[in-house]
Amino acid sequence: MLNFLPSPLRGLLSLLLLVLNTLLFASVILLLATFKLLLPFSAVRRPLDSVLNAIAQTWVRVNGVWIALAQRIGWQVEGLEQLNPRGWYLVCSNHQSWVDIFVLQRVLEGKVPFLKFFLKRQLILVPVIGLVWWALDFPFMKRYTEAYLRKHPHKRGQDQATTRRACEKFSLVPTSVINFLEGTRFTPAKHDRQQSPYRYLLRPKAGGIALAMNAMGEKFQSLIDVTIFYPDGAPTFWDLLAGRVGRVVVQVKQQAIPPELTRGDYGADAEFRAKVQAWVHALWQEKDERLAGLHQAHGTQPAQVGRVSSAPTSA
Repeated sequence: MLNFLPSPLRGLLSLLLLVLNTLLFASVILLLATFKLLLPFSAVRRPLDSVLNAIAQTWVRVNGVWIALAQRIGWQVEGLEQLNPRGWYLVCSNHQSWVDIFVLQRVLEGKVPFLKFFLKRQLILVPVIGLVWWALDFPFMKRYTEAYLRKHPHKRGQDQATTRRACEKFSLVPTSVINFLEGTRFTPAKHDRQQSPYRYLLRPKAGGIALAMNAMGEKFQSLIDVTIFYPDGAPTFWDLLAGRVGRVVVQVKQQAIPPELTRGDYGADAEFRAKVQAWVHALWQEKDERLAGLHQAHGTQPAQVGRVSSAPTSA
């Protein structure tokens, strides 16, 4: 434990360990990815994908070591039973901080396959880590607004085609695909600006999860719905580095994905879109109630209070 060190020094040391860990594993991942690029055959690609995912899991485990050295986090986790590290899962979670990603990796590591995110296409330009995401087959997306699609109708459906091509790779090796439905981190200001009808959540965007379900079809075994709660307030990334994260509560709920929601055109079929949004709304309403119960149990005050409406999802 590094608790004897001043908090700023702990933060710098943790940052150094994170950078060194990332550079070490990134070099190995990129080397192996070069072979995969030069030899794009199934007999080569499939075992290499498994090795690459195993290396990425080791990177996550090493991150867990320096996090544990920097602080003594009070973990309260439930619902990890019956998860399969050799399965295929769609994961969704509320989003309050960059720390959420480390929390999800720590809690689900070894329980489900390595987590992969849908990323904005421009993130491939992030130094080092952007190439690592590419090497690990993270799908890079270019989302079009409805206004843009009205002016350029030939672009309609490209999101689905891109997602489907990316997810075809996932069908070969057990994978967990994660989607932050809110699309951004929760803040009271964003909550007010959106006029969110939820108390502790922003409006969910159903389009991304609809694309994932459509692309993967019935390959996903289930949805893993994760609720993250910080009784001492949502920490910043620097708080994590500096050892200032206190308690973390994580509730995991596994549930079936309705088969009818894996078949349909979310962009063009208004009836299908309404069904997906209603399903997402039910997930979010239940999560909001779960967070309300956690606030009450821990005696914390809500960041915002709203009233749930009947159709709060976004595209």
